[in-house]
Amino acid sequence: QLQLVDSGGGLVQPGGSLTLSCAASGRTLDYYAIGWFRQAPGKEREGVSCISSTGGSTHYADSVKGRFTISRDRAKSTVYLTMSGLKPEDTAIYYCAADSAFTPQGMCVLTGQVAKLIHSWGQGTQVTVSS
Repeated sequence: QLQLVDSGGGLVQPGGSLTLSCAASGRTLDYYAIGWFRQAPGKEREGVSCISSTGGSTHYADSVKGRFTISRDRAKSTVYLTMSGLKPEDTAIYYCAADSAFTPQGMCVLTGQVAKLIHSWGQGTQVTVSS
């Protein structure tokens, strides 16, 4: 079982930046597409951004295009989500997810209970955007 560790959340003012990290405990992420999802109180879990195993293909939700960047460092076996221009509506628990069976677009369009079909999940990291 692939165990993911996601980190980097925190409290930031509107317009600020944060970088989230996703790594695997004791294993490489090289063979997995990785996605970042988020879930706000009272809302379904939704895909934010996803990246292919090679890093050559990415997908972004319309709500974060131009503000968020997903990347992966294969040497460190870590995937990052760099978030800038943060808005209060970005407040949520952010989860990284991994699966070898999905393309980035195929992974990112999964929502709610269907998203739980993805093979592995991190524990989540809270991002709060507030003044």
